This record gives sequence, structure tokens and C-alpha cells, in this order.
Amino acid sequence: MILLALYVALFIASMVAVGFATRNRKPRDFTALKTVTFGDETAVRPNRAASIISVVVIFLLWGAFTGSRWAPIHVPGAFTGESSFTYTAQDAGGATDDAMVTFIVHEVGADVEAPQIPEGDGFAKNDAGLIGAYRSELFRVTRNDGEGVEVVAVEGQPIAPGQTVQVERASVTMTPRGSLNVAPATGLQMESIWLPAPEEVVAAFIEIASDGYQNFTLAEHLGWSLIRVLVGFAIGAAVGIPLGYAMGLSGWFRGWFDPIVEFMRPVPPLALIPLVIIWFGIWETGKIVLLFLAALWIMAIAARAGVSGVNITKVHAAYSLGASKWQILRHVIIPNSLPEIFTGARVAMGVCWGTVVAAELVAAQKGAGMMIIAASKFQQTYIVLMGIILIGLIGYGIDILMRKAENWLVPWKGRS
Repeated sequence: MILLALYVALFIASMVAVGFATRNRKPRDFTALKTVTFGDETAVRPNRAASIISVVVIFLLWGAFTGSRWAPIHVPGAFTGESSFTYTAQDAGGATDDAMVTFIVHEVGADVEAPQIPEGDGFAKNDAGLIGAYRSELFRVTRNDGEGVEVVAVEGQPIAPGQTVQVERASVTMTPRGSLNVAPATGLQMESIWLPAPEEVVAAFIEIASDGYQNFTLAEHLGWSLIRVLVGFAIGAAVGIPLGYAMGLSGWFRGWFDPIVEFMRPVPPLALIPLVIIWFGIWETGKIVLLFLAALWIMAIAARAGVSGVNITKVHAAYSLGASKWQILRHVIIPNSLPEIFTGARVAMGVCWGTVVAAELVAAQKGAGMMIIAASKFQQTYIVLMGIILIGLIGYGIDILMRKAENWLVPWKGRS
């Protein structure tokens, strides 16, 4: 919730600051501005300043909440250092005595010596120990104090099994057996195993790019994922686009295939994995088929929507000029349906990228998904995050290429 609140606050602050800085700047070309913008998607262009600030904000938040050396500011992190608290022990006769527990919180893996402390003069003996950052430690303090002794208070506050007392930079919870579980303050920063710092991810990228991972280079892992996605998407488009055209132009095709398409459309590709394994096995064929099914229904619906969205006046105009059905299909329907098809292709490609990780879960020896899953088994979060970032960057790059291709092949998009 804190992270979300910071993100929203930075978004609003950036929008206000950029708006204030540019409010007096005059546009260089008034003729290039549209007169209507609200509700007109074609009139909205991404604000480049907002895009840059968005990436910087995400990086700063990532660094701040992971203690990155690259971030200029950090949120409070986990406590490391020495601290202590007192507890009150009571023997079988009702007598009480105080003792102290001293502990040192250290980075996990660091070589640290336990503090040396005097035992104390009473029946309650002082205790000491080491605790790893983000970890907790159980102190069986009464084992040093003799038989029949139990802890009744911590820092002067009564305590019983299941209760917790806040002490300096830690919390102390009594277990059902009367021991004290000490959990040092963790702050707001995340442990590396949950979210590594940016420099750890970059170091993992450099290492895997040079040495490879699981007997394959990084280029081979990414290349095989890309090939699988492109092949599955290409087959899905080759089947789905003609199917969508047929459904948009023929009532019989629409009635025959519409129930199938509408039934399969909401079924997530991941749900089909067991069936694909049974039918096509666990090797490349099964992965390609799964990606094919991920793209098929999207492309069919996009092509059908493109045909249905063709302005009927254009069709009537072509008929009045003596055009045949083939000419209308070639010169009217196909050109006017291409914008919808390109939109569907971008969506289908994104779904395929999201599915390839699951497809590579099944007996894959190489691929970005395989790399992510193998790293997760060894809790190598930095490799997992690196793989996710690379998949996102490649998918984003493909989307940019598809936008450029759309602008080049369909320059009439948005025009009536």
C-alpha cells in the first residue's frame, strides 16, 4: 500500500510539474493540432516526458525499496547492529529476577562473532545470540535459569504464550513452550530473495550473456522462445484470418464456427496444457500447438470484426461502379479490415509471449521460460527478474515493429 501510494503521488506530482512547465509553451504548428481530442483515440499521442518520467519513477522506487547503490534515496531498511532487551523470570517459589538478552543482527552469510556478556548474579542468566537480517531467532532463556522458571515479562510488560511485546528495534513473541522468538525490525526494504536490486539483475545479465545458463547461451534461450512464438503466431494468423473473413462474409460460416470461437475465446491457453500434452506430447510440437491456439481465436475475432466494421457505403459505391465480389473483397473489405487485424495481431502476440513461459514449463531444455522456471527452483530471483525484463523488452520491441509495419502498410487507418 505504501508503494502504491508513493507511485500515485509521484504520478500526480509529475503531471502537475510537467503541465506547469509547459503551459506557456506555444505549439510550433497549429495546423497539425486536431480540433477534437476528447473521446478521439487518434488524437491522443503519448507524452514523451511522461514516458521518460514513468520509467525513471519505476526505477527509483525499485532502487529505493531494495537498497540499491544506484538509487539516490532509500526507504528505511532492515535493522543491523546490536540491540538488547530485559526479561523478568519467575521461579517455582514466586521469586522474580531480571536478565538481559543481547543480540547482533547481521547480513545473512556474514561471519560475525556472538557478543560476550556476563551471566549475572541472580537465578535469571543473561543470554546472547546472532540473528540474520530479515530472520528471527528463538531464545530458550529459561534453560539457563533452572527448572521451574518461566518468563513473565519483557521490558516490564507482561507476556504470555502467543503474545508479542515490542522492544527496541525488534519484536519478542512468546512461544507455547515459553521460549522467546526475537524478530528484528525489517523496515520497508525488501529482501533480495523477494526483490533483488537493479545492480544484481544487471550483474546476472552480464554473467549469463557471457557464460550462458543451463548449458545454453542467453541468445539461444531467447532465440528459441522467439522462434516458438513467431511460428505459433504465424500458424494461428494463417488459419484465424481466413476463418474470420469467412465468418464475416458468410452467414453459414458464421453460424457454424461462431459457437466454437466464442466457446474457446475465454478459455485460457494454460488450461489447455494437459490436453495438448496428451495429444501432441511434451516436445516442440506441443509447444507450437499451444501458441497456435493462443493466437487462433484472437486473430479470427479480429478479422471478423474488421469485416463487420467496413463502411457499407464503400461496398455500395464499389457495386455501383461495377465491381465484382472478388474486387470488393480485394479492394474494399481487405484494406478496410487491416487496422482491426493489426490490432488483433498485437494482442495475439502479447498473449503468445505470456503463454510461451508456460509452454516451456513442459520438458523444455532451452528458452526464456525454462530459464525462469529453473532459476525459481533455486530461488535465484535475480535471474527470474532478468528473464521477465528481457521477455517484456522483446515483446515491447515486437509491438513497436508491428506498429511501424501498420503505419507503413495501412496508412489509411483512422480515415473514413
